[in-house]
Amino acid sequence: MTSPAYQLGDHITLKQLATALDNGLSPIVEVESMDGIYTVRLHHANGVSTLSDEQGRNCTFLGTGEIRDRLGGIGLTHGVLTWADQCGDEMIGVTGHAMSPDEMLAYGTRIAFR
Repeated sequence: MTSPAYQLGDHITLKQLATALDNGLSPIVEVESMDGIYTVRLHHANGVSTLSDEQGRNCTFLGTGEIRDRLGGIGLTHGVLTWADQCGDEMIGVTGHAMSPDEMLAYGTRIAFR
């Protein structure tokens, strides 16, 4: 992850991401699965930005193919697939602890965009 010459906010559009990549941004791309719905987060030197539409709403996808096409099309080659699943089962008394964002990235599955 390199530090860009400008600040990135909590949300970033695909167009803004393409411009940032052209200007040296090198993020860690996280594709998070939430029961079959996917979101994209970009981890960079200044924090984390969520891929969003022009109105600032998080982009959601129903499969990884569209994500692969969009992100591969602007030059990204790979990312990490993570899961936002429950870590315990309160119905039967099984407790657990939620993974930290760093653990999710470390133990996620590497995926290719092109």
